[in-house]
Amino acid sequence: MPFANYRTIRATLAATALGACLPMAALANPTVLQINSSLPDGSFAHVFLQEFESRVEAELPDDIDVQVFMGNTLGSEEDVLQGLGFGTHHASLSASAVVQINPRAAVFDLPYLFENREKVQDFAASPAFDLLAEGFAGQGMVLAALWDNGFRVITNSVRPIVTPSDLEGLKIRTPTSRQRVTMFNTLGANATPLSFGEVYSGLDQGVIDGQENPAQVVQSARLYEVQEYMSLSNHVYLPTFLLFGEPFLNGLDADVRETLLRIAAETAPWTFAWGDETDARVVEELSAEIAVNEVDFAAFQAAAMPLYDDPVFTDAIGPEMIAATRAALGLN
Repeated sequence: MPFANYRTIRATLAATALGACLPMAALANPTVLQINSSLPDGSFAHVFLQEFESRVEAELPDDIDVQVFMGNTLGSEEDVLQGLGFGTHHASLSASAVVQINPRAAVFDLPYLFENREKVQDFAASPAFDLLAEGFAGQGMVLAALWDNGFRVITNSVRPIVTPSDLEGLKIRTPTSRQRVTMFNTLGANATPLSFGEVYSGLDQGVIDGQENPAQVVQSARLYEVQEYMSLSNHVYLPTFLLFGEPFLNGLDADVRETLLRIAAETAPWTFAWGDETDARVVEELSAEIAVNEVDFAAFQAAAMPLYDDPVFTDAIGPEMIAATRAALGLN
């Protein structure tokens, strides 16, 4: 036998013997879990996914290798969501785009559902969450958890908004969402749909009186430079949806799958606490730039209640989903 071949065989036998002595976990490669988000590096979604990654790899270091992809690196948000059911993608942290997959998710367009993040968690622990999750299961994906995103507030340059009557006649920029337009018109404002890129100049030139967005957007887009008042209306809350593809989950051992889903759910309260702390910091920073005020939330919620039976909402969301949500939040 040539010496080179003998040396190769000896090395192979040694490696085999060593492998027999090692635990199986040391030999197996962990399953890669790729998670897509449309938001950029450094965003709140990035913070949440990094926290999730650290928790998963602390509990499942030999089973799951979490890889986070921001800025739609893995494809458009819509393509990734479709890919979850086909098995071409693993997971996505998404927001408004999920309505195209599951119309029941449009329940979060209902105004004044949630007074605070505790109410969002009440929803997540209720049968309404199960009904919402069923809509995703029919598309080959699993809703693992609802994580934070934030409340929308109203800014304008005419007067503080405390009660619905204060909105009377104000030209408030909204997205092109039919539900959002209907909401503000019902509350007395003159809803004015505009692309976000036109908002700053529209406010500066007086084309519109105000707009509605999370406080973080008011800060990052420097809208306080062209607005006088910020009213903490909290009129709409939209969570982020952590979704896994069923083909990906079905490829995992049952105990790994259950642990992964448990960690996703356990991360949710952490994201809500982070959101509360961040909102408080941002509002405090903005208070040096713009007049900030609280609103009469109960008055707004009462004024918005007829919208819960409006066909604009019921036809889009489904009456069963709305009824379950109202029951979960004590709004019947």
